[in-house]
Amino acid sequence: MASRDSDYGAFMEKFVLQPSSSAHQLPLSGLTFAIKDIFDVDGHVTGFGNPDWARTHSAATSTAPAVLAVLSGGATSIGKTIMDEMAYSINGENKHYGTPTNPCAPDRVPGGSSSGSAVAVGAKLVDFSLGTDTGGSVRVPASYCGIFGFRPSHSAVSTAGVIPMAQSFDTVGWFAWDPKILNRVGRVLLQLADDVNLVRPSQVIFAEDCLQLSSIPSDRVTQGLVKSVEKLFGGHIIENVILGDYVKDKVPSLQHFLSEGNKEQEYSIPSLAALSSAMRLLQRYEFKNNHGDWVTTVKPDLGPGISERVWEAVRTSAQKIDVCQSVKTELRAALSALLGDHGILVIPTVPGPPPKLQMDPSALEVFRARAFSLLSIAGVSGFCQVSIPLGLHDNLPVAISLLAKHGSDGFLLNLVETLHNTLKEELQRMS
Repeated sequence: MASRDSDYGAFMEKFVLQPSSSAHQLPLSGLTFAIKDIFDVDGHVTGFGNPDWARTHSAATSTAPAVLAVLSGGATSIGKTIMDEMAYSINGENKHYGTPTNPCAPDRVPGGSSSGSAVAVGAKLVDFSLGTDTGGSVRVPASYCGIFGFRPSHSAVSTAGVIPMAQSFDTVGWFAWDPKILNRVGRVLLQLADDVNLVRPSQVIFAEDCLQLSSIPSDRVTQGLVKSVEKLFGGHIIENVILGDYVKDKVPSLQHFLSEGNKEQEYSIPSLAALSSAMRLLQRYEFKNNHGDWVTTVKPDLGPGISERVWEAVRTSAQKIDVCQSVKTELRAALSALLGDHGILVIPTVPGPPPKLQMDPSALEVFRARAFSLLSIAGVSGFCQVSIPLGLHDNLPVAISLLAKHGSDGFLLNLVETLHNTLKEELQRMS
């Protein structure tokens, strides 16, 4: 294994998996990739970020279809990457295996739970990598590490051979440092025709209240994108919405979570904080069903923050679970009506720059609450979302996210690739 310095601490183990065919015409020929240690690879133990898990599980006897797909597409894997324990964090710190070094900001967290996969791409050790995104585990580290990250529509990419976290939200996502590669990988994983014809967006809707949640000035986050959209498609398609009010009005089942008066809601948009509460409740319940018996039997050694969340999940009851399902159905319908077939919703990926390593837990909890208000929009609706890097602000990475309706993944990937050069020019002009 390479030294920690040379690989930014991103890898659990190095090994080479060659493409199943040597043809040069394959869509991912010549590209290298890394695999989050949540995917089965034949002959290797799937570690799930925790030594006790690795110790109590046998080596996989087959390889996850998502991994096989990119190998069949011509890419070469160079190994498995470190992840947060049991995928239960968006931070990226792992007390057992070490925290991968954020290549954009070494004194900051890399984001999790797909921490090593994001770092491997951010440090250009690979061309792309595979991760998973349940609550934000691709979008967050993509934002923190200054790279592209794609969470596909829920159920669009097979999660077979991937350790489940919470099936209502689990997705196989991917990272790339270049939007062309992001698109190429997406077309293989999503089994899309190689269609590079862009469908023009019908509207680009900026969620004003969500943008105000960010500690980064909203102009710095939106200006480059606004100018790029105006240049490419015309300013008439740009609109604004107060998303929290829209969601509160259109998702009546959220009232069951609004009435709790969560302390988190002081830091957030009440209806989106309620959305986050519903998502996290269902996530805990499904996590318990998946892993509760193992946790109570093995009593694994878990890192700070993660241990508390895991044991809270194990104690979760089925109360309100049916309401969570109603929230999902209503939100998907509401956002589908808002965006139509080719509308785009614009929000910050996260509410600010990556937190410092070993940040005070209470300060981090405020940030997490705001983050989940934003992350739960795609999480609960099942919509696809891409996190786009916007360079640095105060020497720290900034990102913006675009969302499109469930099943519009190819449209969104093409749009990101089309926007890229114009957006790059606008950002250079601003700096």
